[in-house]
Amino acid sequence: MKHPSHQVWIKFIVLCLILSSYFFYLTYQYDLLTGGVAALITWSFFVLCTPIADAGFLLDFPLRVLFGIRMILSEIAVWAIAILLNIVFLIYFKEMYETTLITQTMGIILTTPFPYWSVILLSGIGTFLSIRFGDELMDVIHHKDRYFYLRHHFKHEIILFLFFLLVLFGYYEIIATLGINFE
Repeated sequence: MKHPSHQVWIKFIVLCLILSSYFFYLTYQYDLLTGGVAALITWSFFVLCTPIADAGFLLDFPLRVLFGIRMILSEIAVWAIAILLNIVFLIYFKEMYETTLITQTMGIILTTPFPYWSVILLSGIGTFLSIRFGDELMDVIHHKDRYFYLRHHFKHEIILFLFFLLVLFGYYEIIATLGINFE
């Protein structure tokens, strides 16, 4: 069996290859600037508009495993970067939001405060709850007395998990109003 840090690096490299392939595809379809901006908008969609820590697989988890940086800290940085990118792109490259289905959806969400900014709010709640679960899971794995740790945090975790399910339900109800059919 491979060492966990090797597996993390392999997954990180594979995901980077997928993202760079998507960037090269968009660059081939359009041009370098359009492809780059569309790829970054797509990345920011997965950060800001999905209620789980998508960027966590790319950044948060490897940083936690390799360097011990809490995933919540790296996810805050990821969200700040995604928000700043979209502010800049909406000001200078608004037309880039028309390139793909995902960028079009992101454009609708960003330019329609009610009700679609709630997608970002619910995604933030869901993302940071899932990050909290991930950080606590890593803490449990490295805690010397796992039984004691699990016994004293179980009820709290059940309440957070139920809240997370409520967030997911609300998220999917709002996303359904966008009328997007992925089938």
